[in-house]
Amino acid sequence: MSNTKSTNYIVPLVTLTTLFFMWGFITCLNDILIPFLKGVFELSHFQANLVQFAFFAAYFVISLIYFIVSATLGDPILKVGYKNTIVAGLFISSIACFLFFWEAASVDPQFGIFLFSLFLLGGGFAFLQIAANPLVSLLGPADTASSRLNFTQGFNSLGTTIAPVIGGYFIFKYFVTDNTSGATAVQIPYLFLASVLLVLAGIIYFANIPNGNIDSSEKLEHKAGALRYPHLVFGMIGIFCYVGAEVTIGSNLISYMTEYHKLDEVLATPFLAYYWGGAMIGRFMGSISMSKMASLTKYILMAVAAIATFALIYFITDVTMKEVIYFLLFLVLNYLVFIAARSLPSRTLGYFAGVNIILIGIMLLVSGNLSLWAILGVGLFNSIMFSNIFTLAIDGLGKYTSQGSSLLVMMILGGALLPPLQGLIADKVNLHISFILPLFCYAYLMWYGLVGCNIRKTTHN
Repeated sequence: MSNTKSTNYIVPLVTLTTLFFMWGFITCLNDILIPFLKGVFELSHFQANLVQFAFFAAYFVISLIYFIVSATLGDPILKVGYKNTIVAGLFISSIACFLFFWEAASVDPQFGIFLFSLFLLGGGFAFLQIAANPLVSLLGPADTASSRLNFTQGFNSLGTTIAPVIGGYFIFKYFVTDNTSGATAVQIPYLFLASVLLVLAGIIYFANIPNGNIDSSEKLEHKAGALRYPHLVFGMIGIFCYVGAEVTIGSNLISYMTEYHKLDEVLATPFLAYYWGGAMIGRFMGSISMSKMASLTKYILMAVAAIATFALIYFITDVTMKEVIYFLLFLVLNYLVFIAARSLPSRTLGYFAGVNIILIGIMLLVSGNLSLWAILGVGLFNSIMFSNIFTLAIDGLGKYTSQGSSLLVMMILGGALLPPLQGLIADKVNLHISFILPLFCYAYLMWYGLVGCNIRKTTHN
């Protein structure tokens, strides 16, 4: 692929990066909704985590439908186009936010309607995931696909970093004290989000983004050929484990901080920004690490990116430098593990998963600030996982790339199933012990990064 052609992809990549930011912001608001709706409707841990079940179950349902259509009638994206699929997803998500606004204004709001709205919102985002992730991978050379996807995912994490701070302030403080109570505190925020999504849909529609398939040599296939690639199948389980683990931890952090570290919800939400912000730091570092620049330049820029993004998180949160000292130590560890992995996506994934196993172990075995920051530090090492699993899994699929993408997005189901399971463990045992669940997920991801992603079909039809 020529440099000229790559240069032509700059505007589409910038536009898609904006999209990644917005859906990261809205997705992370679910972590605020869980303790908020838990209080409004007096829910158990299990019931509150149905918020994530409704949202992420939609990914599975939409992706399953997509796969069935792809296997029987041909890949829909090759017919409809990447851009049209993204615009449709944004429109559906906007309707979901308007419904959320409508129900919040009701005299007698129903928890079930909120869950349906979240299901619809997740369905819209499923279209974005199916189309946007492979499109970013295809907009440039294959050997730098992980770098590009980590970069756009970095802005997705910027959204998840800002959301707890802004969302926590408006939902738990501003709109509650401004002559509002109960579910009405989320009314204005979701009306605003619905409007932003509609505007973004218009921008994407008129933007210079390829609507058809990048590789014009591909043709419609009426079969489930992607499943013949073992590294894709193992990657599907990897996505299930990664999303399930990340969402499970994020969903229960505020409850963990209020119950075990005696922080109220307003004080706890800034700490949540370090969990999701850690993913932002790691993704920007990962984008640089997996690029083709010289090693010395790469390591210098990685350090600069780490310092700059940490500074952003620090200045938007009301947390003292003394409190974040453990996070800084984990950040240095993150930098060193990047270097040890030598910019290899598979090795980086395996090493990061191994570190997360250790961090969760520390959180379970010790108490005090170290326990809190150990679980928050997991975000740093979650950072590159989705991007690396995704690009490793679809590598070499050729005409089955979009079909493989739908299968991977389908397995975001982990974000639907594992949070309620952790909630059930928390109700039956206790919330602290329930964090053992994501530990098993990271054990599988370590295997996939070091072994599973290399088990490939030797001949392709």
